[in-house]
Amino acid sequence: MGPELRLDHLQRLSTPLGLHEHALHTEPRTEHGYCVDDVARCLVLTSRIADPSPEALSLADLCLTFLLAAQHDDGSTHNRRNPDGSWGDEVSTDDHWGRSLWALGTAAATLDDPVLAARALEGAHRAVKQRSRWPRATAYAVLGADQVLRRDPSDASARRLLGESRATLGRARRLPDWPWPEPRLRYANAVLPEAMIVLGRRLAQPSLTSQGLMLLEWLLDVQTVGNHLSVVPHGGRGPGDAVGGHDQQPIEVACLAEACRTAYEATSDRRWLDALVLCRAWFDGANDEGLVMVDAVSGGGFDGLEHGSVNANQGAESTLAWLSTCQVSAVATATVSMVRR
Repeated sequence: MGPELRLDHLQRLSTPLGLHEHALHTEPRTEHGYCVDDVARCLVLTSRIADPSPEALSLADLCLTFLLAAQHDDGSTHNRRNPDGSWGDEVSTDDHWGRSLWALGTAAATLDDPVLAARALEGAHRAVKQRSRWPRATAYAVLGADQVLRRDPSDASARRLLGESRATLGRARRLPDWPWPEPRLRYANAVLPEAMIVLGRRLAQPSLTSQGLMLLEWLLDVQTVGNHLSVVPHGGRGPGDAVGGHDQQPIEVACLAEACRTAYEATSDRRWLDALVLCRAWFDGANDEGLVMVDAVSGGGFDGLEHGSVNANQGAESTLAWLSTCQVSAVATATVSMVRR
């Protein structure tokens, strides 16, 4: 674990029940409870730490236990958990189901602890039984099923999910002069082309991989101004909308970083390493406002980039966005260092 991958703010947000979603500055807003979305992101992060510390393994165990408790026997899942530990919603296969499968598959394939990895695989096997009509949920599920196949290439249920996912990912109609498969850029955009890249490689369909790479390159281009990222604001962006805007969300940068790392793994093209450097730099102040998006004291990430300021609250999503971007951008740093030797 590199020196910048600090888990202390995540530990500040955690309780035996889960990871608090929101914070007022650095203090958890306990009344808002917990959600699968953030806990899943945290499990992905902690599962990928090489030679994890006891604190990292403990956090992974907490997140895994949370996700398994949220699951129904049929693989659908709750998202919202109340402060008292009860569930505040009905099970479904919305986006949080896809993120849960992504996390469970990643944990099964990469966790250093074999007992935790086996528990994660059991949860992933339940989750892959389900399908979602939503493209982002399906995209995250594709990433999770791919990780299950990384652990066991003969896993028929994971491969079946992949085979049945292409139609959902390609369902939306494109507009003239707007290559994106939706009428507007919305949230967590980069996961859609990332899933296409993964799906095309796993199913040996190079045209789908090429489509994903093209869309990711377009997405990167429309979110780059000069030498820095200018990501989609909270309200989204459509054809003809001006570049920039506020409130820009750190999760957009993190999703872009994840996708660029996947694109580099698929192509070995240096441009994706350069994009990873841009993603990391956005948090360091190379953004529309020239403001650092991380609290150096707490280790937390700020919740949004506003006009002339930052949202100083440090919730789980933003902190995890910062940490995961550090984690995946280390690929670029390591590769460039090796080339220079």
